Order: sequence, then structure tokens, then C-alpha cells
Amino acid sequence: MDRYAQLRSDRPELFRNDPEGIQILTDPAESAEAERAVCERGGGAPVAAAQSGVVYADPYVTVLRDPVRFPGGGLGLHLRLLDSSGVPGVVVLPVLPDGVLLVEHYRHASRSWHLEAPRGYGEPDADGERNARRELSEELGAQAEELVPLGPLYPDTGLMAGHTLLYAARVVGHGAVQREEGIRRAVRLGFAEAEQLVAEGRISCGFTVAVLYRARLAGLLGQ
Repeated sequence: MDRYAQLRSDRPELFRNDPEGIQILTDPAESAEAERAVCERGGGAPVAAAQSGVVYADPYVTVLRDPVRFPGGGLGLHLRLLDSSGVPGVVVLPVLPDGVLLVEHYRHASRSWHLEAPRGYGEPDADGERNARRELSEELGAQAEELVPLGPLYPDTGLMAGHTLLYAARVVGHGAVQREEGIRRAVRLGFAEAEQLVAEGRISCGFTVAVLYRARLAGLLGQ
């Protein structure tokens, strides 16, 4: 709980309570009551699952279990996933004059290959544009002639507290892909072809579907 209290002090915006919303409890007695309520409900969960505070933290991800009061008055605990740096991640769609460039990336979580737009965590010493240019260069060996902001995306509002910034980058080609990070190749697709792969479920990365849709709405994917 000391780490949790420190996080509340360092990043108070993550702990604000809005009227009629789920209220985060700050009083130790109320927090203990919320933990007891979870224990009493049981359900086969281990005792550790009824303890509030910082569950896990590394330089990239912090997992919290907040003590809360729900709008109906019930007490409980709610998991949240934070970016440890506090800096938004980025997704950048490389746009060619006649199509888009995606990378074929092996993802450990799903144990499968995915067609994706380059993306990554934000670095604390950089703004969104700089982070987007870095990811584009690292993953695809490409340079943006123009970078177009496409707005924020909250990828999972039920679990993740932070947001990701979406960009489109006008490029003319690419260099070496980042093979050491599990990228096998760059894939060039026409605008209609990319959208057809989304419709067929063959592009299934949520970030990539979102950035393609935002780029389409912004008029960047041709007629």
C-alpha cells in the first residue's frame, strides 16, 4: 500500500472520483472493508486476490487493484493496467501514394503472426510525434515525410487506464525491418486490399483496425 499511496501522490489524475461513477476509496478503514467484502464473496479466488494496492510493476506496466465503491453502494476491488511511464504509446500507419505498409509481427501473447501498423510504448523524454517517428524508423526502417495526428485511442476501457496516440505517416518506402523484435517482413497493400483484409478478419489487430479506420475518415486512404 505504500507504493499505492506514492502512486496516488505522483499521478493524482488517475485517482479522481467523478459523480455517479465508481469511487476509489482512500480511507484505510473503507479499503479494508472492501477487501473483506471480496473475501466473504469467495468464489475460489486466492487470498492475494482480495488485497488492494500495487499488484505488479515493471518499467512498462503497472497493475493495480483499487478498493472501490460501486454506484449501487456495494464495495469491492477493481483491477487496472497502467503504462508505468505515464506517457501514451503510439501507433503509426505508413501511407504510400497508392496503399499502406504493414509489418508481419509475431506476438507472444497470442502466439501467432499478425499484420500490424508499427506501434510501441512512449518514451518519457519524447512527445507523441517523436515517439511515432522512432517506432516507424525502428520497426520498418522508414522516415515520415509528413506525420498526421489521428487522435487518442483507449484500447480497453474495462482494464487499461491509459490511451494510445494514433498517427498516419506519409512515406515513400522502407528499409530493414526489426527482425530481433519478431518482425518477419513488411507487407505493402493497396487501400482497398487492406480494408478487405479487415473485413475478412485477416487484419485482426485492434490498434491496426482503429488506425486504418481513422485514416479512412481523415481522407488519407484514397477514394
